[in-house]
Amino acid sequence: MAKLEPRPPKRTYITDQQALDFHSKPFPGKLSLQPTKPMATQRDLSLAYSPGVAVPVEAIAADKDTVYDYTSKGNMVAVISNGTAILGLGNLGAMASKPVMEGKSVLFKRFADIDSFDIEVEEEDAEKFIECVQRFGNTFGGINLEDIGSPECFIIEQELRDKLDIPVFHDDQHGTAIIATAGLINACHLTGRKFEDLKLVLSGAGAAGLSVLNLVKAMGVKDENAIVVDSRGVIYQGRKEYMDQWKAPHAVETDKRTLAEAMDGADVFFGLSVAGIVTKEMVASMAPKPIIFAMANPDPEVLPEDIKDVRDDAIIATGRSDYPNQVNNVLGFPYIFRGALDVRARNVNEEMKLACARALADLARQDVPEEVAAAYHGKRPSYGPEYIIPAPFDPRLISEIPPYVAQAAMDTGVARKPIEDMDAYRKSLARRQDPTAAILQGITATVQQDPKTIIFAEGEEPAVIRAAQAFQQRGLGKAILIGREKPIYDNMKLLGIEKPDSLMVLNARLFDRNAEFTDYLYSRLQRKGFLRRDAQRLVNNDRNVFSALMLHHELADGMVTGVTRSYDIALNDVQLVLNHVEHERTMGVSVVVNKNRTLFIADTNITELPEAEDLADIAETTAHFARQFGFEPRVAFLSYSTFGNPIGERMLKVRKAVEILDGRDVDFEYEGDIAADVALDPLHVLTYPFSRLTDAANVLVMPAIHSASISTKLLDALGSATVLGPFLTGLEKPVQICSLGATASEIAQMATLAAFAPSHRDE
Repeated sequence: MAKLEPRPPKRTYITDQQALDFHSKPFPGKLSLQPTKPMATQRDLSLAYSPGVAVPVEAIAADKDTVYDYTSKGNMVAVISNGTAILGLGNLGAMASKPVMEGKSVLFKRFADIDSFDIEVEEEDAEKFIECVQRFGNTFGGINLEDIGSPECFIIEQELRDKLDIPVFHDDQHGTAIIATAGLINACHLTGRKFEDLKLVLSGAGAAGLSVLNLVKAMGVKDENAIVVDSRGVIYQGRKEYMDQWKAPHAVETDKRTLAEAMDGADVFFGLSVAGIVTKEMVASMAPKPIIFAMANPDPEVLPEDIKDVRDDAIIATGRSDYPNQVNNVLGFPYIFRGALDVRARNVNEEMKLACARALADLARQDVPEEVAAAYHGKRPSYGPEYIIPAPFDPRLISEIPPYVAQAAMDTGVARKPIEDMDAYRKSLARRQDPTAAILQGITATVQQDPKTIIFAEGEEPAVIRAAQAFQQRGLGKAILIGREKPIYDNMKLLGIEKPDSLMVLNARLFDRNAEFTDYLYSRLQRKGFLRRDAQRLVNNDRNVFSALMLHHELADGMVTGVTRSYDIALNDVQLVLNHVEHERTMGVSVVVNKNRTLFIADTNITELPEAEDLADIAETTAHFARQFGFEPRVAFLSYSTFGNPIGERMLKVRKAVEILDGRDVDFEYEGDIAADVALDPLHVLTYPFSRLTDAANVLVMPAIHSASISTKLLDALGSATVLGPFLTGLEKPVQICSLGATASEIAQMATLAAFAPSHRDE
């Protein structure tokens, strides 16, 4: 069998120097250690080390399982290699594998919030490697073996699984197997095939290839229908050359001897071998609607464009990110370990791997969120021949996959700590990945229990249409698009929305209550220089005004706008119709979230230089807003000074605001003037025992709009926290104004908040 020379990469995204700079600057490597407990005082040190550490030591000595309760073992994975099979580069030694292992550790943290250390073992002898890892292995909650050559990897994994009481997982084998199986499940679904009927060819009898084959056989592929081809040709019964205990079980009775012969009439090709080994002629010889997973890295066995030259009915997957359907291990190992660690599993068994594959296949069939579309440069993928595997950046992976893995561990008896409330577990997983998830989940759940009708004022915009569709699909209520019918329906068609009538469309010019709307608007504006025809023009042409009138006349519960107009213009339009609520201010509140705390910051977008009375009003309104989210407000009036030091003009206004609140008999804690670092320190009462705050502040009233806006935008830009909003509050009806050019996800989020907010009406 002729062996073709490897093809050059299709695209080059980075230079060698860029890769070296990334790994060396500003600090060498990709990992650092960050403590999870404070280390600021002598007391902290005494608890962290001597003498306090002796207490958990004695507890663990009495009951070894309590190590999960008092140490980080339960969320810690070791990524271990000896460098004998680094990527596609071969045996380059243990130290050469360290950049890869560090990268793997980073992926564990990024995708599943699992802490990880890389360990490079300078030992190629399998038994000595096993002995080494066995001695330290149980200090971790799990072990991920990586880039270890075949066949030693089989021996190492199996013996460590037997010797250690924790999950041991060789990702090069099982990670690829899980993702490829998920893709095959969906490819069979799309082509109307059953696993037991598949005729499959596997090129590559290494660790990954044989693991893939084992898993698809567990799904139903028959032994006699699966042909394995290695560098010497077909593995057939009776072959003696280059056979071993792992290849032998897959030998079949056949007269086929080459890859070309094996592929003739095959339904499926799985490639985990070398680039360029499959020709166009081989592809053409396959069965109708062939399934071709060419997964060799960095270049596949056959390029997708070569497949398409001879077959327009093929479903194609590769290991590369620049083609559709990437078989990417990052879809598997973080979530396998997340589920295994959370039930304290003793190992990762076949049932857990199959559960992961089925969950991934199911997720690919669901409508993708905006975050996935962003990863595809704005092109939204949908389930079909070019989207059979979820995208690696799908934010739902963390909450969708581990529960299935954990359940399989529980069902098969390898879980030490079963999960009692799986729904609560899913929510906790979402919070691990996205610190805003806890807040947004609470809002979404509340709205789903009491769905609302929300107006999307700029209904002709594609992002707005997509947001309205998402709002309805999530069971949050009814969406109304304001705009002309033809542009809206044309954009729906471009977006691939199959049922345009699923969304209600209203053309302001043709609405049968326009005369009533005009009368009301004219009554509000006639003493502000407006003629009746001016009011009529606004009703017909200004979608924000029309939408606000819909709210006033109780034809909807809330509205969202701002995608095509500046914040100030949109707000002025709405205020032509709607009043502000008595004892509250119309203002903006930003919600700042990280893993340690949630802060409400106001006013971030309306009152430029608030006076003392304004600051007091802002504090009351923001405290009320925080309570809507389930937070008990502790308000800090921020200043550059703390309790009079140093004295300045703005500080005096802040102090006056506190005095005004003293006379209002409010039911929340507040304090000021106080600097931001002091306000956010829960122990500031040790220095200032007279402080009225019993804990760190969570509502921050800024002395001016510039300080509020600068601080929130700076946090957002630096990635120090996630900033939601600013959210508009204080109007008689719920209105949210997005930023110019907001994405569909951002618009849908604002619409959800509009549905969540209570409606106020002047009595």
